[in-house]
Amino acid sequence: MQAVFVVLLSLLFFVDVCRSGPIGNRFAHRHIGHGIASTSSLPLSRSNSNSTKYVVAHFMVGNSYPYTQQDWLSDIRLAFQNGIDGFALNVGQDSWQPQQVANAYQAASQSGTGFKLFLSFDMTSLPCSSANDAATLRNYITTYASHPNQLICNGRVFASTFSGESCQFGQSSVKSGWSTQFLQQLSGQSAVYFLPSFFIDTSGFQSFTGVINGMFNWNSGWPTQVTAATIADYTASALSSVVGGTTTDEQYINALQPMGGSYMAAVSPWFFTHYSPQTYNKNWIYLSDDHLYANRWEYLIGIRNQVDIVQIVSWNDFGESHYIGPIEGAQPNSQAWVNGFNHTGWLNMTSYYATAFKTGTYPCISNDQIVMWSRPHPALASAPDPVGRPNNYQITSDKIWAVVLATSPATVTLSTSPTQSQTFNVPAGASKLSLPISAGGFMKAVLQRNSQTIIDLEPQGFYFNPSPSSYNYNALVVSST
Repeated sequence: MQAVFVVLLSLLFFVDVCRSGPIGNRFAHRHIGHGIASTSSLPLSRSNSNSTKYVVAHFMVGNSYPYTQQDWLSDIRLAFQNGIDGFALNVGQDSWQPQQVANAYQAASQSGTGFKLFLSFDMTSLPCSSANDAATLRNYITTYASHPNQLICNGRVFASTFSGESCQFGQSSVKSGWSTQFLQQLSGQSAVYFLPSFFIDTSGFQSFTGVINGMFNWNSGWPTQVTAATIADYTASALSSVVGGTTTDEQYINALQPMGGSYMAAVSPWFFTHYSPQTYNKNWIYLSDDHLYANRWEYLIGIRNQVDIVQIVSWNDFGESHYIGPIEGAQPNSQAWVNGFNHTGWLNMTSYYATAFKTGTYPCISNDQIVMWSRPHPALASAPDPVGRPNNYQITSDKIWAVVLATSPATVTLSTSPTQSQTFNVPAGASKLSLPISAGGFMKAVLQRNSQTIIDLEPQGFYFNPSPSSYNYNALVVSST
């Protein structure tokens, strides 16, 4: 997985094994009604096409308090069935979390799938002010270094973080802290291959030479630069190219290139969090419109030679509404906007994109599928909610979104009211559709072929509520499978 840098003299194409001839990376996928967003001008300076690619999902161990080993086993099998190779285990300071990590590793072994695990140290939770604090991290590494399901990279134990860019572990600098108290004390089979998510400018990567082996770009999963203050600066076409785009990937890849560093990118379907100042004081959205999950995957597939690992954010982070796994375990007081809002439809379409990323070839679609989602109320709705509207609520559109995976050409009709519908002709492969929805609306999708109805998808009880009792900018995701 160690990056090798060469100059590519030609564009990357993928061969669709279901049809003859090459297909361009993003351009093989129809984005009907919105045009096709162009890729960024990222120079293809790294070539890693022959190395193993991984797709992993971020798993919040802090939300697993009631998990049994059977719960872990069910999640691992479900993830593996949907093209996910492993979990990044986000661990914090709770005293019960080491036992759940042990359960996860045991379940991975029991699964018989070869499913991989690695530690992602949450440095917003774990203390790191003294040398003794690093012992917790080292103990995790040495405990699982030789476990058959531990992800190994270049013969070393793969490890990551969430944050940690200010951790000194009692030393004179952050670099010295991580180097002397963590990495240098782990050798032999416990030596670490370290790809943290440090929230620093890419110009600072060089200062961690000898410490990091690459970097995880957590915020690449969302167009975080689009806010209520900046959205007016974007035309519709420019906005479409930003959603899922590779601008920050380019910055990370170019900064890591002189170091020979590996690159881990993020992909995420959504972001909404709604905590009051009296709790976690987090109340905002990131722009998740324009088929964020599918678009982001397609951009990453287009630059797969430069990306070693894709990390899905997340499997079960309910508090930020970007979970693709089942709603289970212990929620971090997010029930008000999570309960009843299933996201496993996004999981169902993950294998299609994960396979293309790992192999360079989009797989044949053997069964027609529609994944469809919407928020539960208009963006400008008013609610008697003491937490208030989330920051950036103005940037999201009142639409239903759908991804169609079709075995062969068909027609798909989306409807949001008795008088609001549109029929689309879709080709074989993936198509991205949308339709405006108004107060009182519903969401419905029908796929037909040769005058026969193949899919009739309509979630019962969904109502685009003009008068919600509280603000909820989460999505309800439904799938035909």
